[in-house]
Amino acid sequence: MSGALPPCELTRMVKARPLPAEPVVIEATPEERAALAARFGLGAVHSLRAEVALDQKPRAIRATGRLKAEIMQPCAISTELFPVTIDEPVDLRFVEDRERPMTEDEAQEIELEADDCDEIAFTGDMFDLGEAVAQTLGLAIDPYAEGPNADAARKAAGIVAEGEQDGPMAAMLAALQKP
Repeated sequence: MSGALPPCELTRMVKARPLPAEPVVIEATPEERAALAARFGLGAVHSLRAEVALDQKPRAIRATGRLKAEIMQPCAISTELFPVTIDEPVDLRFVEDRERPMTEDEAQEIELEADDCDEIAFTGDMFDLGEAVAQTLGLAIDPYAEGPNADAARKAAGIVAEGEQDGPMAAMLAALQKP
């Protein structure tokens, strides 16, 4: 498959050489926040700010810092929007993709180390720190988060939480258990 990549909602291209000496601050614009909300199925992204220090390592660029965001997330039970604060560490490695073919030994068995799972490949002399921050936000969102009215929504739908013993089915089960 060839062609250009789809545009990212939060593009922030950074030159790989030389790296910025000061931490890179990424603050999403209102348009970027609206696009991120649509991408991740949120009611809104009220704020998104990341501060990331970049450090040249022997075979990678290490990106460490913090992502903070204020979002409106739908409740997993009622779908009602509720506010969520995200405060997440950023710890990534950008690795230049050399596009070399794998040897037969490499293709047969690949062992992943803990540090290998957070690598982001890039080509050329720049990498997209903004997309990495957007992905960090996406991973920080709890898809099963429950809002403050989740219990009321369960009760209205007749769903009994684990350990609760009310309703007609609970009464029938209790009657069956009596000697």
